[in-house]
Amino acid sequence: MKIMKYITFTVPCYNSAPYMRRCIDSLLPFKDYVEIIIVNDGSTDATPEIADEYAHRFPDAVQVIHKANGGHGSGVNAGLARASCKYFKVVDSDDWLDRSSLQKVLFRMMHWEKQGKEADMIVCNYVYDHLHESRKKSMSYKNVFKEGRMLTWNDIGMFSPSQYLVMHSLIFRTEILKKSGVTLPEHTFYVDNIFAYRPLPYVENIYYINTDLYHYFIGREDQSVNEEILKQRIDQQIFVTKIVADCVDLEEVKETYPKLARYMTRNVSIMMAISSIHLLLIGSEDAWKKRAELWNYIKAHHKSLYHRLRYTTLSSFTNLPGKTGRFVTVAGYRAARRIYQFN
Repeated sequence: MKIMKYITFTVPCYNSAPYMRRCIDSLLPFKDYVEIIIVNDGSTDATPEIADEYAHRFPDAVQVIHKANGGHGSGVNAGLARASCKYFKVVDSDDWLDRSSLQKVLFRMMHWEKQGKEADMIVCNYVYDHLHESRKKSMSYKNVFKEGRMLTWNDIGMFSPSQYLVMHSLIFRTEILKKSGVTLPEHTFYVDNIFAYRPLPYVENIYYINTDLYHYFIGREDQSVNEEILKQRIDQQIFVTKIVADCVDLEEVKETYPKLARYMTRNVSIMMAISSIHLLLIGSEDAWKKRAELWNYIKAHHKSLYHRLRYTTLSSFTNLPGKTGRFVTVAGYRAARRIYQFN
């Protein structure tokens, strides 16, 4: 009798040889119930050989896609196109899942299968894991989502300043992702923001499992959330921020799900704040021009959103006037970084 598989895990890999085994090994304890798609994104190290090794050892669980380099988003797109399970999750090659938490998620899916139920989106906690420093910071959602029941967006609570839905915390029903048309741009960083945003209006029911499933590794010098890397890649951050602002009509969302529209507005606000703060940190004349251009873009294309972002949300604090305003903005950012340990 063939055992049903519940989740497709896509693992995009680019020169991931030093750490990808930790990631894949965290998925294998439940290999009979999951599909693992390793996407080798044109790696030049031992990544292709390691991926093929796993596919050879576990042919019923692991598939490998070898493709030309297209960036993280391209790897996610390739995995989603190949996915055959009801649910879909991206696990970055330097991250990993907690075994007992994954067991809880799978048990819940098995229970739903017997009852003929399904969730459009499953939310779990994630952990900022400073592995080499033995520091961890768990990000939970128990104040936002009630446990043990299917919810709609109209049932959710308030997100705290440190909370937002990220790719690490989400498992989508595969059909919801395909229905939303989410496609990530190639050769672009920060595309996980699009993945965690665009499908949300298509989600009709949500289930929260209060468990620390995803371990998000913090510590690599070349990591995209590293402050210096963020400054170097500020053009890509701006590009993705514009895509997120453009991809959903929030006025339309507001008619059905006002709480979701409020959250999505807040999400754009966070992205605008990140872009604006790092442009402040760069401090060059060109950075000032890019900051003004970004805000003018939002004003020209999304007038009502611009008004909310400029005057009533977190991003408004990145527009405080003068040197004092800039000092307060940067100091606030650095304090938040220390408290929440996000990079």
